Amino acid sequence: MTDNTKHLEISWSNRSKNAKEKALQAIEELKQKKEPVNFNSIHLKSGVSKNYLYANEEIKAVIIKTRTEEQGREQAWHRKYDRTSKSKDVIIETKDKYIAKLETENEQLRKEINQLRAIIYEKK
Repeated sequence: MTDNTKHLEISWSNRSKNAKEKALQAIEELKQKKEPVNFNSIHLKSGVSKNYLYANEEIKAVIIKTRTEEQGREQAWHRKYDRTSKSKDVIIETKDKYIAKLETENEQLRKEINQLRAIIYEKK
């Protein structure tokens, strides 16, 4: 009797290798398109089962690393946006103070002009 398990093992190995290649390719495509990389998106893009993605340590590590990097970029953007928003508030406040100062100075100069006009008018 012949031992057919070798053929099955080769087949399983090839299927596993193909699934791994599909998953890694899907990760790269999603990264290039700047779409979210997670287990569900890889499953939908590659057709590989979620169970396989979670069970294969190499793919699992790549997905988690990529997802963490994406979250880091997103948090950095939010920090930058918040910082920009705060600096805008400071700039607006500074401009408001400057405008108030200029309005006060403008009013004072108008009073001085009127006084000088009165002096000139009296001399005539």
